[in-house]
Amino acid sequence: MGLFDRFRRRGRRSGGSRDADHLRTWAESHRGVEAFLEPRTTVTETTLLLVAHDGEWTRRRVESPKAAFRFAHRLGLPCYEVTKLGYPQRMRDYQARQRILRKRRLRRELGDLGDSG
Repeated sequence: MGLFDRFRRRGRRSGGSRDADHLRTWAESHRGVEAFLEPRTTVTETTLLLVAHDGEWTRRRVESPKAAFRFAHRLGLPCYEVTKLGYPQRMRDYQARQRILRKRRLRRELGDLGDSG
């Protein structure tokens, strides 16, 4: 056991609890939520993606695929594997709408700057 292993594990445990709390709160405050398991990669840990009826989404780390399915089951959410099903179209549509809104907001802000100068 290395000198800092104890701290590393402790931090991960509390982060996992915060992640679970965030996912639970988010799921309870949105309608039509489905869970999507994203596998671990060389860059990211295993994550659970929650997508609401309108495509709004949130993502947090989970301990393992088994823990993700257990978590979703406890909340009564259907849980799918992204590698088998892919991402839902409503999520992609939501992202596209948000991108358009950000561009409009930026243009408006830049237009306001041009008017004041």
